[in-house]
Amino acid sequence: MPTIVSSVECLFCRIVAGEIPSTIVYESALSVAFRDLKPTAPTHVLVVPKVHIDHAAAITAADAESVADLFVTAQHVARADGIDGTGFRLVFNVGEDSGNTVNHLHLHVVGGRSMGWPPFSG
Repeated sequence: MPTIVSSVECLFCRIVAGEIPSTIVYESALSVAFRDLKPTAPTHVLVVPKVHIDHAAAITAADAESVADLFVTAQHVARADGIDGTGFRLVFNVGEDSGNTVNHLHLHVVGGRSMGWPPFSG
C-alpha cells in the first residue's frame, strides 16, 4: 500500500485529511470520492487518491495501485448513484487548457443525464 503523502497547500489533500468539509460519498483505503461543488450533471463526483499526485501526466508505475483504486471507487459511486446501468462518463483533465484548476489527480464521475459527443465545442 502506498504511503499517504499530502500537501498542506493542496485543496484536495486538505479534503482527504478532513480539514475542509465535503460531501463524501465513498472512501476506500486509497481513495476518497466527494460531490463536486459546481456539478455539471445530476451525478458529478470527484475521486481523488489519498496520496498526492499532481495530475494524470505525472503518474508513474509506482502509482499503479492508487490509480487502479480510482476506477474501482468510481464503480462504487456509479452503483450508489444508480447510474451504473444507464451510463456515465469518467474524465481526467490535465493542465490549464483542459479546465483543470486543482493540481491533485482527480477523476470526474459524471452521469444522470444524456451526454453528447464531442463533450465541448469551441
